[in-house]
Amino acid sequence: MGDQAELRAGDRDRDRTADRLRAAVGEGRITLDELTDRLDRLYAARTYGELEALVADLPGTRAPEVRSEPADDLLLFTRGTRAVRKTGRWRVPPRITLDCTWRTAVVDFRYADCPHREIGMTVRCDSMFGDVVIRVPFGWRVVADEVTSGGWIRHRRVHNTSPVPPDPDGVVLRLSGHIGGDIWVRYHRVP
Repeated sequence: MGDQAELRAGDRDRDRTADRLRAAVGEGRITLDELTDRLDRLYAARTYGELEALVADLPGTRAPEVRSEPADDLLLFTRGTRAVRKTGRWRVPPRITLDCTWRTAVVDFRYADCPHREIGMTVRCDSMFGDVVIRVPFGWRVVADEVTSGGWIRHRRVHNTSPVPPDPDGVVLRLSGHIGGDIWVRYHRVP
């Protein structure tokens, strides 16, 4: 990196480095505990040199692989003040883990490519300020029987009322985990 090591890094630089770290977890190169530690240091980093030090022991950046099938897992993770947002066009894996601190997380399935009939989504958000907004197309069914808050199942923390009945052949999104805030499921008509 040379002379650039002392230059100030921006949010996009941090996001690219965070993506490399998340990919390293998916490849089995680092553990979730290591990811947590590195993300904490990443969001405190000020320079390119500090960012590069976080990924120095990982293989270099490769061209993105084109996959016909999605990865088995997706980890959406935040630390510090950055919110989690998964929106737009993306390929949905069968398992998603959403781990957020005190920020609102948004996971939008409206324009996603979902080849699965059922998706398991584990939510870990201990702060009472950490809400989760999930946007799904009409016809999907969201089941949140296994979401706990404060050690017991509290359905009132999950706001999930579909304006139309689920499609019998529609996708089922099964939520589990623990939340300190609320989960808001929003159903949308998709053109």
